[in-house]
Amino acid sequence: MQTSYGERTLVVIFYGLLTIAALACLFPLLHIISLSISDTHAVASGWVTFYPIGFSLESYKQLMSGSPIVNSFFNSVQITGVGVVLSMAFTILAAYPLTRSYFYGRKWYLFAIVFTMLFGGGLIPTYLTLKAYGLMNTYWALWLPGLVSTFNLLVLRSFMENIPSELDDAARMDGCGDWKYLTRIVLPLSLPVLTTLALFYGVGYWNAFFNVLIYINETTKYNLSVLVQQMIQSQTMLAQMNSSDAADQILLTPEEVNSAAIIVMVLPIMIIYPLLQRHFVKGVMIGAIKG
Repeated sequence: MQTSYGERTLVVIFYGLLTIAALACLFPLLHIISLSISDTHAVASGWVTFYPIGFSLESYKQLMSGSPIVNSFFNSVQITGVGVVLSMAFTILAAYPLTRSYFYGRKWYLFAIVFTMLFGGGLIPTYLTLKAYGLMNTYWALWLPGLVSTFNLLVLRSFMENIPSELDDAARMDGCGDWKYLTRIVLPLSLPVLTTLALFYGVGYWNAFFNVLIYINETTKYNLSVLVQQMIQSQTMLAQMNSSDAADQILLTPEEVNSAAIIVMVLPIMIIYPLLQRHFVKGVMIGAIKG
């Protein structure tokens, strides 16, 4: 099919805008990476822009040895790993019954679930509730309040509803119950959207910041997001790192340490996302299909 001059012009404009948006997202990341691996003198002189000057991994070396970032990294892994497993399990168990026509009162349950997207209990009542149940300073305070995302639940329900009913009828004729039908037919067919939702939950738990500040009191339980924020705001940790080793140690600038900490925080997501991108696109598109 031939396209008109106006359509080709719009395509060029759209690609140009997307390129500008991509570069606007890429340049800050390149700047952070360059700061973290450049020579200390170049960073202190302000010469580093979008490409490294010299090469040094001293910032990563001292970051791993002179700060609690390793402990915070494992805290983030624990929060994300357990949180994703719990959230995915309860999202599946909540979405599947809402697709069954014989589930009594499913419309009222769905209305109550959607209602939570518009109105919430508020920060103070949530805080008092978690405190009354003794969940303060535990990771359960991070997992339980946001255990199921309403948006993710609706996406999964929409996908499950589009599974042909003939599969359900054939499974019933073979004596398949709800549990077997869910685990052997529905979940394997829902793998793209499940991968997408797991990515959504994982990014949310990995980047958890505000809830950690409110509900976690011990600094040894902080995740990477909170630790990096404290490192950026305070120079106390940098002073301890610069004075912890031998006298001939290279003194680092705050920009180097902060940049290295940011890279350590975003690197797992940068590695995992390209691996799941194919399922991510497919899951979002299929989950949006109606009819």
